[in-house]
Amino acid sequence: MGNVLLFRLPSRLKFRYRSGQRRARLRQWSKWLLPGLLVKRWLFISTIGLLLLILGAAISLRLTPIYNTLQFVETTLGWITSRVPAHLSGPAAILAGIGLVVWGQSRSMNALTEVLMPQGEGELVDVLLAHRRRTRGPRIVALGGGTGLSTLLRGLKAYSSNITAIVTVADDGGSSGRLRQEFGVLPPGDIRNCLAALADSERLLTDLFQYRFTTGEGLSGHSFGNLYLTALTEITGNLEQAIAASSRILAVRGQVLPATLDHVHLWAEMADGRRIEGESQIPKAGGEIVRVGCTPSYPQALPRALEALADADLILVGPGSLYTSVIPNLLVPEITEAIRQSTAPKIYICNAMTEPGETQNYTVSRHLQAIEAVAGERLCDAVLVQKSAPSPPILAHYAQAGAGFVELDRPQVLEMGYRILLAQLLEEDTHTGRVRHNSQRLAQVILRWFGRTQNLW
Repeated sequence: MGNVLLFRLPSRLKFRYRSGQRRARLRQWSKWLLPGLLVKRWLFISTIGLLLLILGAAISLRLTPIYNTLQFVETTLGWITSRVPAHLSGPAAILAGIGLVVWGQSRSMNALTEVLMPQGEGELVDVLLAHRRRTRGPRIVALGGGTGLSTLLRGLKAYSSNITAIVTVADDGGSSGRLRQEFGVLPPGDIRNCLAALADSERLLTDLFQYRFTTGEGLSGHSFGNLYLTALTEITGNLEQAIAASSRILAVRGQVLPATLDHVHLWAEMADGRRIEGESQIPKAGGEIVRVGCTPSYPQALPRALEALADADLILVGPGSLYTSVIPNLLVPEITEAIRQSTAPKIYICNAMTEPGETQNYTVSRHLQAIEAVAGERLCDAVLVQKSAPSPPILAHYAQAGAGFVELDRPQVLEMGYRILLAQLLEEDTHTGRVRHNSQRLAQVILRWFGRTQNLW
């Protein structure tokens, strides 16, 4: 008996495996029936066109196709039903027709999949459904800079292709600062990060864009993407055209725009009376920042950035370094005015941790007050805040650098007129002792809130 069961068991497993495969294939095929793929209607129209083409050719050749076809069908059906009962021949013909249609469409779709997805990454129908869903996604405008904005974009691109990232161009440190000084171009670093975050190209191409040279005289410290954007800026004449060309190469979902094409230099006034020049020098100065500004005082906004803000369904400010990534965009007066005039819901994504030299000991309300001091009034409707502090080892690591968790002072924030969105947004890296926003979680929380509240605007 044991031997019998031993030999039967693999057969049962094989049957279950094949049944599971059939069910999976059926589920995949059922997706083709979902509305919005823009495939079925064109196949139907193509079929009608083919029939009209055949009919037109037959009429032109005076073959009287309708009469002859009906006569042939009548003769054939009469011959079949005289030999096979109708209750058998009818269903058999229907099943044969369905089988031929399914077989033909299956082979056609397999051929298309091999061409469009040679690496076999998923099913073609899933790719089409995801593409249609993203193209119908909300028009989102995100303002900021640094790693915070690119982290946000990496999550948003899974839900919408209608994304505009408006990026600060005040950076004057690192590779961007060197290129800015040597070639007179606008700093490409933050723009490069955003392009890579929104890219839908092969991973190798994105990695190449982000590659940073570690050796070589004059190359060390530069990223390939920065050099590439600098060269394209020289060729095309301005950074906007260079970004557009790079976006096509990287298959970017959405668009990345500089806040201005003016050469902006950031400055900050400290509580002790010092005036610090340069974005990279402000965090190093130490002390309390009381005011920030830029030279020129009234940089001109990029027209396409203003258009994106006017058409936006949702506007996001941050996350990112408050004084050196977020606020520099608001120092472009037309950008601030466009945000103010927009009727779209607006969310400020508050940093989870304070930054030494910029926001040491800042609470959530202090972040909001700094933005209002630049804008002249409240710009956002809601503020998204990390729900709970990181683990004690992470907090201890940040404390060594003089940083800590940004505490939510709820009464003050509510008194300022903001809605508060609380969520678990962080992921901890135990190797580095640092935290960062989780891209997918951040995007999910934002879009879930947007879906619940969009009918209120």
